[in-house]
Amino acid sequence: MAAVLDLTADPVDLTAALVDIESESRNEGPIADAVESALRAQTSGFEVIRHGNQVLARTDRGRDRRVILAGHLDTVPVAGNLPHRRTSDDAEGDVLHGCGTVDMKSGDAVFLHLAATLTDPGPDLTLIFYDCEEIAAQYNGLGFIERELPDWLVGDVAILGEPTAGQIEAGCQGTLRVRLSTAGTRAHSARSWMGDNAIHKLGAVLTTLAAYTPRRVDIDGCEYREGLSAVGLGGGVAGNVIPDAAHVDVNFRFAPDRSEEQAVAHVREVFAEQLSDGVTLEVTDSAAGALPGLGHPAAAALVAAADGRFRAKYGWTDVARFSARGIPAVNLGPGDPNLAHRVDERVPVDQIRDVTSILRDYLS
Repeated sequence: MAAVLDLTADPVDLTAALVDIESESRNEGPIADAVESALRAQTSGFEVIRHGNQVLARTDRGRDRRVILAGHLDTVPVAGNLPHRRTSDDAEGDVLHGCGTVDMKSGDAVFLHLAATLTDPGPDLTLIFYDCEEIAAQYNGLGFIERELPDWLVGDVAILGEPTAGQIEAGCQGTLRVRLSTAGTRAHSARSWMGDNAIHKLGAVLTTLAAYTPRRVDIDGCEYREGLSAVGLGGGVAGNVIPDAAHVDVNFRFAPDRSEEQAVAHVREVFAEQLSDGVTLEVTDSAAGALPGLGHPAAAALVAAADGRFRAKYGWTDVARFSARGIPAVNLGPGDPNLAHRVDERVPVDQIRDVTSILRDYLS
């Protein structure tokens, strides 16, 4: 039997109820059942559909703009931090603890509560609750919706309830991973002059990385900081063998004014000298960033509702999927993102209520 959610309850209590439905990635069935049942029974004017473990709802009141509210239902594996608990002390105030309180069931609770309690919203609304965000991109439920139900992703602005401590985080960085590989000649280490050490050839790559000056760029009043970092090393055969192969994995977090192709071109330019000396470069993963789009009227109105508080998003989120479709998208949700996925994951109660208030004003 599906858990019963009261969407009209205090969004703090609704967050607690969602948290107590365990929903590790690939096991979102029970929480999707509860969300679907509650939306069908407790909202008015919404078309509600179920697509696998994705639950979608939208109004069609003929408004002149449409706002998309999207959040994922899954969490990382539980680490002894369920069921929820609530504490209050002088140091942190009133706090809700538990897996998913930050990432991102508090954001989901805000969206569900508003769907049930906004009697006459200004825009038409689309709500998207999806599965498998916390695992490999090939399983991401929003990706399935893109491919199979694209008309549900039409809107003027999208808001993802990812944790931002209640402050708008606009757009997101792109991410590129490359593998720089070297080749040599294997030999016995006692006769090292007979070999050609592939690991030693990585020295020039690492020197270039250490000397790299990352760019900062302002877009729509958001400062994005880039970063080019070694994130992994590989090489070696045995303790008495000169290695004939080695590699370093490099991650480039790039500002959203660069395309993926431009990001690759930049990395090739940075390592041009090493590439001319025989180092090879292979792109192993890539995802475009998202421009903040805060100049769009629908996004500007959201900034105004948040008292002008916004900043750039560091890291990649699903806002990029909306940006690629020409829809301005922001992250806005309760919770400190630095606490996501931790055993001591927790969210201040006031942030849940603050985000609810910001979005109620914006959508009204």
